[in-house]
Amino acid sequence: MIPFIHYPFAYVGNKIGVSPDELKLIFSFFLSYPLAGLLKRVPDNRPHLKNFFCLSIGVFYLVGLFDLWVGLRTVLISSIGAYSIAKFLRGSPYMPWIGFVFLMGHMSINHIMRQRLNDPSTIDITGAQMVLVMKLSAFCWNVADGVLPDDHLSDFQKDRRLKELPSLLDYLGYVFFFPSLMIGPAFDFAEYRRWLDTTMFDVPKSVDPAKKPPTRRKRKIPRSGTPAMIKLATGFSWLMLFIWLSTWYSPEALLGDRFVSHNFFGRLLFLHMVGITARAKYYGVWMMTEGSCILSGLGYNGVDPATGKVSWDRLQNIRPMGMETAQNTKAYLDNWNINTSKWLRNYVYLRVTPRGKKPGFGATLATFTTSAFWHGFYPGYYMSFVLASFIQAAAKNIRRNVRPFFLDPKTQAPLPSKKWYDLASWLATQLTFNFAVCPFLVLGFHESITAWSRVYFYAVIHTAVALAFFSSPGKKWLRKTLEKRNAKLGVVTPASSAKHGRGRSHDEKNAQNGAAQGAMGTAASLGENLNRQPESRAESTDSQSRSPMLGISGDPQGELDEALEEFKREMDSRIGGGAFSATGLKDSLRAEARKRA
Repeated sequence: MIPFIHYPFAYVGNKIGVSPDELKLIFSFFLSYPLAGLLKRVPDNRPHLKNFFCLSIGVFYLVGLFDLWVGLRTVLISSIGAYSIAKFLRGSPYMPWIGFVFLMGHMSINHIMRQRLNDPSTIDITGAQMVLVMKLSAFCWNVADGVLPDDHLSDFQKDRRLKELPSLLDYLGYVFFFPSLMIGPAFDFAEYRRWLDTTMFDVPKSVDPAKKPPTRRKRKIPRSGTPAMIKLATGFSWLMLFIWLSTWYSPEALLGDRFVSHNFFGRLLFLHMVGITARAKYYGVWMMTEGSCILSGLGYNGVDPATGKVSWDRLQNIRPMGMETAQNTKAYLDNWNINTSKWLRNYVYLRVTPRGKKPGFGATLATFTTSAFWHGFYPGYYMSFVLASFIQAAAKNIRRNVRPFFLDPKTQAPLPSKKWYDLASWLATQLTFNFAVCPFLVLGFHESITAWSRVYFYAVIHTAVALAFFSSPGKKWLRKTLEKRNAKLGVVTPASSAKHGRGRSHDEKNAQNGAAQGAMGTAASLGENLNRQPESRAESTDSQSRSPMLGISGDPQGELDEALEEFKREMDSRIGGGAFSATGLKDSLRAEARKRA
């Protein structure tokens, strides 16, 4: 740390009651904008200078600003370790798994040290390391994909694979890319390389030359000042809202006397405000870091051939309005921590699934475990994740069995009454997730139980009631009621739909049943399945609809059913085809009958 840099932050922090490290973090977000502007102005034909610039500023942030010498050592250990694993074990099918275990293990040690320190006001390296784990584990998989034939790869894998190991300078520039160093967003090396050599900005021939995005001088990077400043202003506004609201609605307030002074509905409103306050912080910092990435050019995501409008959402990590207006669990989770969800899907969920099979319970379990360990070891994380899985199961049942009552059975257009369903869905989604993420904020087990008990465990109770109802004859009653209503209007519900109800045929379920066994197989089978992506677009679409969001299953009930079926088949196969299995017993009885005849 440079002393004359630290003193102003210590002085201001002491005056306004904020830690110097928190002020430095916000300052680094602002500083990244002029530095990103300078980075964009480095000549396109000198990528080595861009790498040096990223590396030097990244090291300055860690050491000169935050005095994180231990953090610099941590980043170097993880990055050099991952690079060495990718280089020397490149031809091994176990290489990406070795890299993944190394990175997760290294981060887990720092998570435990952070948890023992228990000082949220101090900036340590775990936040940056969480981003680094995403980037470097993906890097190992991209290198592994580079040695596989095309017919073993999905379109996504072909796009991100690395056929040659990058130079150490390019790699370190990727690791220390300063606009996203401290809190993200994460991205793949292939994206960084295309930004570095400017091939990212090649305009397709289908775009009218008159509609090509404007650039300055000889640079290929389009002008990005306006969208970057919009992100900065919006993010800073959210951050100011967080600072203002946190005076009254901090997570600690849930454990104080003021919270219990309200009646039940007042506590629900209070809990909702605590959730908004906590989310506002993440909205602010993620949008501010995304803006500096946009200013550097890395946020570029193509141009609309019809209008010539440039899209800058490549690294978008949050959609605040999508979160606050979400009417179901999928919409809620789809708009939160988007890049982490992509990483979990592309580099965990689909990678533990054998090629040619659809992901199932085993893939979901692996993703859930990875997501939980990636966040850390506070009990509150696991309490939130487990409850959210049950909430997801209940919400899917409600949407599949209740929502059709508010749609025209012939056209599927919303009925006038659907606005009340939408309002109820929004209210239930927001209140339920405010309850579910409460342990994520207070972290401790006893603190979480205390906060939950003060609102009478309402989300646990109504989730349990919903799951019990849809496991009872009530589910059949709902379906019959819907069929009768549809029949009166001249619409006959297909038998298969009434029988299965979850939108999947029996054949589709059978196609997915082997996934859990593949995910939990031996180490040898793990190594043989480097390509974990579905082989067809249909499979990809289906797996995406069920893929976990932040480790939370997209279809927990269906996957649990498949896991149980898989367990039954596994037991039958272990018992064998002899007299101890059901089939073997029938065959033995028939053989005995033939002998007697």
